[in-house]
Amino acid sequence: MNENQENKPTLSYFDRMIGTLHELPDVVRSKATTMRVVPTFGLGTYVYVVQTFRQKEVGDMIFLESVSENGTVRIVIPPSVANVIARQRDQLSKRSRSRASRQVMADRMARGEKPGFMRKK
Repeated sequence: MNENQENKPTLSYFDRMIGTLHELPDVVRSKATTMRVVPTFGLGTYVYVVQTFRQKEVGDMIFLESVSENGTVRIVIPPSVANVIARQRDQLSKRSRSRASRQVMADRMARGEKPGFMRKK
């Protein structure tokens, strides 16, 4: 390796991808959101920076940066993985609503309330 190659800074995949999407006409993006997470007992903190870019006909690309005492990790979540995350979140939301609805109905039946379709008008 010669001296010129050693001193050339290289862009990471994260930097290249965010640079590629930045200011494209068919891309909209969210503001970068920063969140600090303090675990129980306050043993260290974590800072997360999340930003989503949506490209027409491609999908959502999520950029995640995690900073802790151990260093920084930067991850690019591609559209296919972002879709899986969104789908799983939707499935869990549906399941939670269904369970809550069943519990409300069981409570009403225990109190002797009749469902609306069984009430006389």
